[in-house]
Amino acid sequence: MPGWYELTSNDKGQYSFVLKAANGETVLRSEQYESKASAENGIASVQKNSPADERYDRKVASDGRCYFNLKAGNHQVIGTSQMYKTEDSRDNGIASVKTNGSTTTVKTPA
Repeated sequence: MPGWYELTSNDKGQYSFVLKAANGETVLRSEQYESKASAENGIASVQKNSPADERYDRKVASDGRCYFNLKAGNHQVIGTSQMYKTEDSRDNGIASVKTNGSTTTVKTPA
C-alpha cells in the first residue's frame, strides 16, 4: 500500500495536511492554510516537488537533532519533517517523501 495525504481542518477553520508513509508514519507536515483549496494546492506542490533532491533543505536544530524542509521552486517551504536523532534517519525520511510524495490518495478523517 502506498502512502497518502491526510487533509484536516482545525476549530478555527484552517486547513493542513500530513504525508503518511505506507506504514502510517507521518513523514511531512504542512503549515496552516486559510482555505481548503490552498491546502490542496500545497499537496499538489509536494506531488510536483518531492522527487527533486534539490528541493530538500537539510537542517540541524540547535539541540543537534536533524530535520528537513521541502521547498517549492519559489523557495517557499511546503512541508517540514519531524525531528530525527541522526542525519541518516533524516535522509531516510527524505527518501520516504520522495517515494510517497507523488501519491494521489487524499483522505479526510472524520
